[in-house]
Amino acid sequence: MVTSKCVPNDITYGTIVNGLVKQRKAADAARVLLFMEERGLHPNEFVYSALISGLFKEGNAKDALKLWEEMLEKGCKPNTVVYSALVDGLCREGQPCEAKQILSEMANKGCMPNAYTYSSLMKGFFKTGNFDKAILVWKEMESNGCTPNEVCYSVLIQGLCNYRRLKEGMMVWKHMLGRGWKPDVITYSSIIHGLCSAGLVDAGLRLLNEMLCQDVKSQPDVVTYNILLEGLCKLNNISQAMDLLNSMLDRGCDPDLITCNIFLMILRENQNPPQDGRDFLDGLVLQLVKRRRIFAASKIVEVMLQKYFSPKASTWGRVVKDLCRHRKVQAGIELCRSKLFG
Repeated sequence: MVTSKCVPNDITYGTIVNGLVKQRKAADAARVLLFMEERGLHPNEFVYSALISGLFKEGNAKDALKLWEEMLEKGCKPNTVVYSALVDGLCREGQPCEAKQILSEMANKGCMPNAYTYSSLMKGFFKTGNFDKAILVWKEMESNGCTPNEVCYSVLIQGLCNYRRLKEGMMVWKHMLGRGWKPDVITYSSIIHGLCSAGLVDAGLRLLNEMLCQDVKSQPDVVTYNILLEGLCKLNNISQAMDLLNSMLDRGCDPDLITCNIFLMILRENQNPPQDGRDFLDGLVLQLVKRRRIFAASKIVEVMLQKYFSPKASTWGRVVKDLCRHRKVQAGIELCRSKLFG
């Protein structure tokens, strides 16, 4: 671009920074920011907000706070977007009280918090065990005339259900639906978790069936299925749990370590005689291979090896054979290399 005498401007650099942050390459984005300043261009608040948010999400809180201070020193006035990025980052670091001070500061400087700001702060208080403070944030949001969106509702429902306040969670759920907001997979999973924790697994399964009729963002994921599988196993309903697992596989949702542990525990504790689960995991690998989900099958093999279960020779053969098809050899080599050498 430069060699063709097309000089990049602040928008170009800002786009690159944002793209690198989305790829979880905040350190590279920070270097682009320095390069931009060396050429006499001044980053705006949107560039700063993207980079501050990216650094926090990658666990680099020190550099994120340093960048915030540099931004202020250079005379760039933060807007609601930048303040919200800082609030969210501090909450990710387990510092919701400090984030609350930032929220008060932004309001005093004429930057009104938005739904994203409030939802981040609520989540931060819930995660650190400050239930009452999280509820106060919700009330403050409403009193300040900020209309909650689906993210706010999701955070509140999840927090209530995690604290076993299912009745209040259901009330918020109904209020959300009444306002015309459509729950996403996180909101659905939170309510299902609350129902299963209360022993109402059948009600959770009804919500699962409702999810299957929704659009893409409301489709169940492995977290949703794991909640229901654990609920069924706690009721010792192994056959229905196995049916749900098969349905999960048929719908293209791959099991993870938690899925495996749920079944291993129930096979070990609730079967007579107890089973170590090797045959179950081996069968799960074969089911995934039959469905042409070789990467998922290899992840279950990895779980088996972590638990010192050796897959059957025939299972090894099937997995290796399919990895070697359709140019999957390199993927298999890279997977083995990463496991051997970190």
